[in-house]
Amino acid sequence: MGKGRVEAFSDGVIAIIITIMVLELKVPEGFDLAALRPMLPVFCAYVLSFIYVGIYWNNHHHMFHAVQKVNGAVLWANLHLLFWLSLLPAVTHWVGQNHLASWPTAMYGVVLFMAAIAYFILTRLLIREHGKESAIAKAVGNDFKGKVSVAIYLAGIGLASIAPWASAVLYTLAAAWWLVPDRRIEHALEA
Repeated sequence: MGKGRVEAFSDGVIAIIITIMVLELKVPEGFDLAALRPMLPVFCAYVLSFIYVGIYWNNHHHMFHAVQKVNGAVLWANLHLLFWLSLLPAVTHWVGQNHLASWPTAMYGVVLFMAAIAYFILTRLLIREHGKESAIAKAVGNDFKGKVSVAIYLAGIGLASIAPWASAVLYTLAAAWWLVPDRRIEHALEA
């Protein structure tokens, strides 16, 4: 079956996720810059989560550009990814409201970890559907970046009970690494 509905549905869900996240930002109580200070942790959590949603949207777009068809397993794997991404607004608000407390910070990492696993599963199913010589298979390769990201999320989850700030640094570094443009799919499609 065609891939158009998967892309359109995913774009819609991702747009709703971003909308929910921004609606969690409250208007400051006051009229000066000092009124923004209590909002800073929530805003920082929002920015990081917005970046993560943007990274997933961008990579999802590129990945589906490299494929021609989907099957039932791909549809379910895509829903699995969207499920974990849909939890980002809740954990973003929780970690922001509680200023990097251990449990919210760990759960933020769990959501990032599970979204990465879901993306990995989706990628593998698309490769299986298109073959080992397909553009998507060549572009993904051994997915070093994805594997390292999973390790970073696990380290962040582990550190959350003793140094939640270190977890936040790890989550931020992983996002920064993914912000560097990944041209694998573009190169595979050109070849």
